[in-house]
Amino acid sequence: MVTIRLAEREDAGAIMEFQLGLALETENTHLDKLVLSKGISAVFDDPSKGTYYVAEYNGKVAGCFLITYEWSEWRNATIWWLQSVYVSAPYRGSGVFRHMYKHIMEMIANDSTVAGLRLYVDNTNERAQKVYKSLGMNGDHYHVFEKILR
Repeated sequence: MVTIRLAEREDAGAIMEFQLGLALETENTHLDKLVLSKGISAVFDDPSKGTYYVAEYNGKVAGCFLITYEWSEWRNATIWWLQSVYVSAPYRGSGVFRHMYKHIMEMIANDSTVAGLRLYVDNTNERAQKVYKSLGMNGDHYHVFEKILR
């Protein structure tokens, strides 16, 4: 059974392990654990930065995601960004992400101040793209450009 709940500070260790795995698996990047730990704590300290959720599979933390916020004057509403999505390898293919997505979409449907959901995915992450497309999402509208300084 899959349940989705707000993450608690006690979940920070699992979130950190998930994010280390996510960076390595998707971008072949080794994150600095101290920087990551401080970044995760910053979200718990300041809810304006975002909100973590965890997915539990039969009572065990199996994945997580982070919702961050973008104001859209075009829609006079907030767009949620789905970030830091990770499902631990033993739980992949068991519907954990689909439950996460369903939970997010139900929250959006019940909140008139939120217009929709966006996410970004690495161009080479074909598996994730296939999952997102199967849920009715598309990547046809925008390309994300970035310039990271740190």
